[in-house]
Amino acid sequence: MTKHIIDAAQVEQHNASQRAALQADYDALGGMLSRRGVDIEALTAKAQTFAVAVPSWGVGTGGTRFARFPGKGEPRDVTEKLEDCAVINQLTRATPAVSLHFPWDKPTDPKALRQQADELGLGFDAVNSNTFQDQAGQAQTYKYGSLTAQSKAAREQAVAHNIDCIELGKTLGSKGLTVWVGDGSNFPGQHNLRGALERYIDSARGIYAALPADWLMYIEHKLFEPAFYCSVIADWGTSFAVAQTLGEKAKCLVDLGHHAPNTNIEMIVARLAQFGKLGGFHFNDSKYGDDDLDSGSIDPFQLFLVFNELADATLRDSAFSPAYMLDQSHNVTDPIESLMSSAVEVQRAFVQAALVDRAALAGFQEANDALQSAQALKKAFRTDVSPILAMARLRSGGAIDPVAAYRASGYREQVAVKRPPRAGASGSGIV
Repeated sequence: MTKHIIDAAQVEQHNASQRAALQADYDALGGMLSRRGVDIEALTAKAQTFAVAVPSWGVGTGGTRFARFPGKGEPRDVTEKLEDCAVINQLTRATPAVSLHFPWDKPTDPKALRQQADELGLGFDAVNSNTFQDQAGQAQTYKYGSLTAQSKAAREQAVAHNIDCIELGKTLGSKGLTVWVGDGSNFPGQHNLRGALERYIDSARGIYAALPADWLMYIEHKLFEPAFYCSVIADWGTSFAVAQTLGEKAKCLVDLGHHAPNTNIEMIVARLAQFGKLGGFHFNDSKYGDDDLDSGSIDPFQLFLVFNELADATLRDSAFSPAYMLDQSHNVTDPIESLMSSAVEVQRAFVQAALVDRAALAGFQEANDALQSAQALKKAFRTDVSPILAMARLRSGGAIDPVAAYRASGYREQVAVKRPPRAGASGSGIV
């Protein structure tokens, strides 16, 4: 039986106070959708299938290059992070897996950590390696690169770390490794542009060779930071070329914040899906650059357009199943509240994309009717599917309003007592 962090009776009390209003809204939406030939029950069942992983580091307070302001009761180690992740899943019923980051989350007893996750009703998504920071006691520095470093010893150290992550992930039940490096240059001529990528591919081959047969390697690209002149894996084209070079188990990972402003991310999604190399997503939102804002907080229409392409890819290939994860930095909000809200927004885009009338859209496209093609998408996007999402949570044992239920539970105040601040312990792991 799954252990509930928040008393189930409290959640039920919350739901009882909102059930009648939800039913009225649900019935009204159902009537409107019925006139469009859409079955609300089918959409609700579809919503219940949606799942997005939460990042272990996301439940801690983030920071900037200038400062970090710790939040009260933030987790100090990986076991406390799992407790917070369990709260998110208990209330949203959409986040059943956690993505760990090593060495930030390296457990002393991996089997015990997996048992804790099992008891909390959680599993483990892809594990993440870290060769963008020097760790205490490591022999070689990553100041001038890791998988692409001029130093062979530094490259070998980075490869060995990734292989260690795979071994830990196997014990935890993970099936994937996400590789992101901050490697690159800050000055023209600092390194040979072609040579750096050659070294990356050579190092990546060593990691790829260690993958179990049923694992995937997710290659994450980023336009800039900390390499401000030239990042080695800077765009989807480079990521795609590397994935093609490595083999079938190598896929491309798309972080929504890792692109130049105004980049057509949905087109990138379509291209990678077309050629079988779309592995998954890190969901967040962006205003200026890699802002790591809450999903859907800036450009929810872009999020919808991404899921529109994913829905199209699924129709073309029923086996298509990319990995979804939230990757955000919460500096001024309660991280649990932000992650719950983001999970709901990503789920919203998933359901809205299912509302697109594909036959009508195809007809408009074939007739070169640009306006009606756009309106077909806008019709789905403008539909408020909130009652569907709330009903899906209710039927799956979650909370009608996750943030309200969370605040009413007093969880943050309770853990603030149990988790006094500890010097050097950051839930985010970043700063």
